[in-house]
Amino acid sequence: MNSLDELTHELFTFFNGFSSWENSVIKTSELSVSEAHAIEILGTHGQMKMKTLAGHLGVTTGTTTVTVDRLEKKDYARRESVKEDRRIHLITLTQKGQQAFAEHHQYHSNLTEQILSVLSSEENEQLINILKKINAEAF
Repeated sequence: MNSLDELTHELFTFFNGFSSWENSVIKTSELSVSEAHAIEILGTHGQMKMKTLAGHLGVTTGTTTVTVDRLEKKDYARRESVKEDRRIHLITLTQKGQQAFAEHHQYHSNLTEQILSVLSSEENEQLINILKKINAEAF
């Protein structure tokens, strides 16, 4: 197997493992994966415009609107109109959304600790730097 095929295989294996782990965590709640991701972004970055949230999620504003509609119905988030321009809505987590963020974020932290526990300190730093570079350049 050449190095490109090997890397593709390892990325695929990691992605499947991570997706499986996340789906098992999400199944214990009433949230979908897209809803949990929106909560994670709002919890991390705070109140934001729909377009900004869509950018963080890597989806269209239409798709994000559907996700936010569901989060509002479940009382995890709310929209607030901007006085200067009623067409702009700021999305904010409710108390229930903040709690869901804290719980979901803890699951992510636990998984990250598990991943880093198999690496040396030097490998941890290398992984962080490599991921930063990939995220900045490829996504």
